[in-house]
Amino acid sequence: MSARSQLRAFFLSNVGKIVNSDELRQVAGNISEWARRVRELRDEEGYNILSHNDRGDLKPGQYILEDPAPEPKFERNVSKELRAKVLDRNGFTCQICGAGAGEPHPTDATSRTRLHLGHIKDKSLGGEDSEMNLHAVCSVCNEGASNITPDRPSRVKLVTQIRRAARDDQLYLRDWLLKKYPMKLKDE
Repeated sequence: MSARSQLRAFFLSNVGKIVNSDELRQVAGNISEWARRVRELRDEEGYNILSHNDRGDLKPGQYILEDPAPEPKFERNVSKELRAKVLDRNGFTCQICGAGAGEPHPTDATSRTRLHLGHIKDKSLGGEDSEMNLHAVCSVCNEGASNITPDRPSRVKLVTQIRRAARDDQLYLRDWLLKKYPMKLKDE
């Protein structure tokens, strides 16, 4: 039985009860993508699974399925070509935290960054599966984004922050940028 099927069965056997992320992770077989499977149950199958983002009395990491009857589901209409185009446009980098695909994640150095496509305006709010409404987001940010997209700092603000950083941090940033965007020598 797939992790998604196991999570669906668990929620349906616990309708109206608050469950936590540790329980869900265990039910899903300790896979790292358990939260994605919960989102799929919510977004693709229409189950009204609520979290602290939806109800003020729930704490982060708590979920509840209030009604076992699913609502109309959303279809996925993103082709492989559109996915590749959006990821390439975004430089294979999370547009929220800046983590690059395959790199250690900034908040969890033990795991590698996995990129997904996220909607700028969520489908539940009327957003479309169009190139202009999609951006690259990592698993960590995608899990926490839930219909919000933080503002990006302006170039001026970024440069100001870099100027204020310690010399070692500035050098680290320079090395990281050169690795990410290798410069070709003029003689090449």
